[in-house]
Amino acid sequence: MTNWPDLAGRIEGETHVLPIRVYFEDTDCAGVVYHANFLKFCERGRSDFIRLLGIEHQSLANPEQGEPAVFVVRRVEIDYLKPGRMDDVLEVVTSCAEIGSASLKLAQDVRRDGTLIARALVSVVLVSRSGKPQRIGAVVRNALQRFVNQARET
Repeated sequence: MTNWPDLAGRIEGETHVLPIRVYFEDTDCAGVVYHANFLKFCERGRSDFIRLLGIEHQSLANPEQGEPAVFVVRRVEIDYLKPGRMDDVLEVVTSCAEIGSASLKLAQDVRRDGTLIARALVSVVLVSRSGKPQRIGAVVRNALQRFVNQARET
């Protein structure tokens, strides 16, 4: 199957784009996307963005301690601008707004046919299994550097 789509989306320039189909389970009784599901869509976008950059979860561990580490959400700011509806094909467009020593800020736009319907700014922190913040290593930092501080369209 040579035409099978890449389930992890695609990198376009300095952004990651993940298509999302809105299903019945994503909507309320009026057929409108339930607000919390936009957070799920954005989570998928962030996860697949990291995946497409070739960053494996093992590379997130602190090499000195060898303790497993994961990104956890610290803060989300989201604006809901227009409704999403059942059967829409949305695109979650993700870019890296900032890289800190242990954190990332990711800018995420959700679009339908090029129209912005939701906008999020998500702060994530790399933490060890025991909950201690971990420095972001060179592998992750180098993979994300070209995506930092890209201008967002309004």
